[in-house]
Amino acid sequence: MKGIITLCGSVRFKELFEEANRLLTRADWIVLSVADFDHTMLHDPVNISIKTQLDMLHRSKIDISQAVLVLDKDGYVGDSTRGEIAHAIDGKKLVYFYSEGDLELLCK
Repeated sequence: MKGIITLCGSVRFKELFEEANRLLTRADWIVLSVADFDHTMLHDPVNISIKTQLDMLHRSKIDISQAVLVLDKDGYVGDSTRGEIAHAIDGKKLVYFYSEGDLELLCK
């Protein structure tokens, strides 16, 4: 086992999360991912308490990981993902970026 890695990025990129999860798992990583891909629900002000809960849970996943992989498709990094990156850096976690080809590096 290489370690535990948490996937971060916009839930709009569901297919990319699935691909990264599959490839990293096959490369002997334990992969932690997002809990919900319903972008509209997560960004509806009515559901702020649900989003807050899920954001806190995701940061806990980062806390128990050795690294995070930011799925920054087309260079996109939203506010939530920026916060997750900052949290990972504060926790002295390794931060990798999909756009820099780090998925392939991590799968070797």
